[in-house]
Amino acid sequence: MLSQKTRYTIRALQHLADTFGQGPVRLDAIAEAQNIPRKFLTVILSEMAREGIVISHRGREGGYELALPPVDIRYGDIIRLTRGSLALVPCAARNAHEKCNNCLPEAECRLRGLMLQLRDDTAAILDRITLADPIKVEPPFAEA
Repeated sequence: MLSQKTRYTIRALQHLADTFGQGPVRLDAIAEAQNIPRKFLTVILSEMAREGIVISHRGREGGYELALPPVDIRYGDIIRLTRGSLALVPCAARNAHEKCNNCLPEAECRLRGLMLQLRDDTAAILDRITLADPIKVEPPFAEA
């Protein structure tokens, strides 16, 4: 599952991608349009600025804008920056590998093999899609 922070970050960066090249976007405009708490958004955008993903402009005409073209920002990178890994279990992380507690030895664990395959397939998709790519908006599921 994606954390709330990761979901807010993706929505904020999508908003900035939609306005790329039009100048800085005020924090309040992003917060309102994307339904993100202002204080949380401030923290998120500060972190993204430290990572070189956004630029912060101070002053009356200030705000935030992407530091890179949307085509150069991949969803996989955003998730790694905010979550640390694409893996669902620690033993399937490629860059932040940890042994799982209360598990079989890794060489015997079929669940780990499944999670590695899932992680690799997920990474292949998320590293191919950028903020410039159109994402289809799906209608909500019917309630039962």
